[in-house]
Order: sequence, then structure tokens, then C-alpha cells
Amino acid sequence: QVQLVESGGGLVQAGGALRLSCAASGLDFSRYSIAWFRQAPGKEREFAAGLNWVLSSTSYADSVKGRFTISRDDAKIMVYLQMNNLKPEDTAVYYCAASDVTFTTPRVGGAYGHWGQGTQVTVSS
Repeated sequence: QVQLVESGGGLVQAGGALRLSCAASGLDFSRYSIAWFRQAPGKEREFAAGLNWVLSSTSYADSVKGRFTISRDDAKIMVYLQMNNLKPEDTAVYYCAASDVTFTTPRVGGAYGHWGQGTQVTVSS
């Protein structure tokens, strides 16, 4: 049974930083693309960052590029999202997701078959 569990969300002032963690179980990370999505109130879910084991590549939405960094710890089977220089518009529930599509890193939620429960990030101005 695949399980993804996010942690690390919270309240931070604009300009601050947070690190989100995604603990995975029941899947082989090397056969999946892992991504962070986010959904703000009243808005559609959007891709934030992705990591592809097979391609050894990372990808980012333009809105977070240069501020967010996705990384992994193979030994702990963890994926992280380091978020720096946070802005109020980064406020959202952040979700970790896994996709068995590995020839690319999908940016659409429909390609991801496994999701965590989400963690709230709130950035105050």
C-alpha cells in the first residue's frame, strides 16, 4: 500500500523559509516521478516542483523557480521542498504526489496516482 505523508507546513512571514518533507512507503522511488503541487483557496491545484529519478532531473513552475528547491534522500526515502523568500501568494495547501510516468516529469495532477494528505503553508505579509 502506497502512502505519502507530508510535514513541515506552518505560518511564516514574507521573506521567510520553510522546508516541507514527504515520507514515502510502499513504492520504489526509483520508478516514480515525485512532485509537489499546491492549491490556494478558490484556485485550482497547480504544479510547483518535480523530481524525476530516471532522468535525474528537477523541474519548477516559473512562479517558484529560484526560490524553491526539490531534493531527495534515498536512504530515508524522503523528498523535500525547501522554500525560501516566501511570498503571501505562496499560501496554499501543499501536496506530495507520485506518478509512474518517468519519461518526463508530469505537470498535470491527473498523471499522479498517489497523493498525500497535504500540509498547510501560510505566508503573512
